Amino acid sequence: MTRRISGFQWDHGNTQKCQKHGLSPAEIESLFTECSVTVFPDPASNEPRLRAIGKTLSGRYIFVVYTLREIGEEIFIRPISARYMHQKEIEYYEKETASDVSDG
Repeated sequence: MTRRISGFQWDHGNTQKCQKHGLSPAEIESLFTECSVTVFPDPASNEPRLRAIGKTLSGRYIFVVYTLREIGEEIFIRPISARYMHQKEIEYYEKETASDVSDG
């Protein structure tokens, strides 16, 4: 059974941490709601975390670490940190997404 994401969980801590890298909650949310995003596990953490990378509608490349929080019957994305991707990461992302398109 697949469950849908109900929204995002923000508080002062994760909002401030993401904003220190120049990203607003709205921009991070738009990555998940309006763009194509690649998600993979975050092996660097002891808790279940995920990494998401993608390109926003404004053309910026974003890297987000997040977890899923279950509250009652709903699931929320809780961003832990987010930043703009470095040039080498962008080049790798572009290469990988181009090969995904050509494979399909």
